[in-house]
Amino acid sequence: MVSDSKTEPAFKDNAVVVIPARMASSRLPGKPLALINGVPMIVHVLRRAEEANVGPVLVACSEQEVADVVHDAGGTAIMTDPDHPSGSDRIWEALETYDPDGKFDAIVNVQGDLPTIEASAVQAALRPLADPNVDIATLVAEITDPEERTNPNVVKAAVAFDNNSMIGRAIYFSRSPVPSGDGPLYHHIGLYAYRRAALARFVALPPGLLEARERLEQLRALENGMRIDAALVDTVPFGVDTPADLIRAAEMLNLS
Repeated sequence: MVSDSKTEPAFKDNAVVVIPARMASSRLPGKPLALINGVPMIVHVLRRAEEANVGPVLVACSEQEVADVVHDAGGTAIMTDPDHPSGSDRIWEALETYDPDGKFDAIVNVQGDLPTIEASAVQAALRPLADPNVDIATLVAEITDPEERTNPNVVKAAVAFDNNSMIGRAIYFSRSPVPSGDGPLYHHIGLYAYRRAALARFVALPPGLLEARERLEQLRALENGMRIDAALVDTVPFGVDTPADLIRAAEMLNLS
């Protein structure tokens, strides 16, 4: 659930949601088509994104079998180059194919392995873009599990939240506990909303030095002077990476 009580997202009339999906996965091959309660995971993610009601939803895929499943579910699938180095490159190609005239000014990147993500989280990702100085928006949640503070698989965001605001500027992202000192640490959630011009610039940039060191793509933007703001939400969406996660996701959806 999102901490901010506002329900109307920014860019209500000119945002588009793009879900990158590819079958290659080292931990769970064929992840987009893995069944959860008899339904392919990519269709679950499609439905959650549609429930957010922020704009049309596209699946950017590189395999025809994924596109066929999306089309059968009534969704829109855009075929993209299978050799893209990142999801950002994949969503940019899909956007340019779907909207060559530039109608949509904001692009929400929802990862294809979040079958239980709440619609309110997708909406929250757009809110920082209400500030014209923000290039990219994302989400964070306060870390409550002490083990997550030092777990390198949990990316931490150093965010300046001022006067109980639910939106703050992201200063850095790291696999280490940052910032030091007293106070909360924030778990970065890899869901982004880009201004179209910012996404175009981002995918044209070469990988950054800090990006390579931390293995965090978002540092490329910060290294090149782009501004990232984060919206604070209550919980981290459950991501599916293993067969055991598929079982847990099915349980969560049954309870929802």
